[in-house]
Amino acid sequence: MNNRDDIYIPSLGGKDFLSVLTLSFLGLFVLIIFFLVYSNVSYIISKGFTLLDFIRILKSPEILSGMKLSAITSLITLLLVVTISIPVGYALSRYRFRGYAFLNMVIDVPLVLPPVVVGLSLLAFFGSNMLGEFIRGILQRFDISLSSAIGIIMCQFLLSVSYCIRASKTAFDSVDRNLEYVALTLGCSRWQVFRRVTMPLSLNGIVAGSVMAWARAVGVFGPVMVFVGTSSRVQIMPT
Repeated sequence: MNNRDDIYIPSLGGKDFLSVLTLSFLGLFVLIIFFLVYSNVSYIISKGFTLLDFIRILKSPEILSGMKLSAITSLITLLLVVTISIPVGYALSRYRFRGYAFLNMVIDVPLVLPPVVVGLSLLAFFGSNMLGEFIRGILQRFDISLSSAIGIIMCQFLLSVSYCIRASKTAFDSVDRNLEYVALTLGCSRWQVFRRVTMPLSLNGIVAGSVMAWARAVGVFGPVMVFVGTSSRVQIMPT
């Protein structure tokens, strides 16, 4: 294993081609974000919008309700995402089987689909699919409507789960397999190796993926608008 003291970290004052090139692109990206934010703030100020107006709006019942619903649904979504992503990411990282390439590609489908299409797909699934109609019937028995927090969580889950799965797979891939083999030779079971070696070493990557997934879930708008609607009782922050 490499010692961190042996890693060369160039000074920002270096003038070699690579440092100039990469730092220039870093500065360019920061400038793009800065001007986007600056344009929004300038437009708002030009319309006479003040800080007091902003505070007043934040305190309005509609905004507080939207913040609360977004917080609740996104945290539930995060719990579901992490529960699914860890075993799926581990399976993709450690096992090879027939159809692996196809399943590995399917994981990325929610990333490339337009968000509105995800909402339309949910409508089609619960409206014209036998399994979807069966699930909807069960929910209706418990007086649960899809045009509620349940529908929001479904939209958030589908749009965010792929981020965490990919991050989890990458985190598991980065773990030195020799450490797992050593633990096995010392008498640990597969589960003990996973719990005591693999998970601690990949935890940072999984946490990073979970943060990305949660941020994506909070910002979901298109599928919610199509599948759930925009009535007052399902207003989330993006809406």
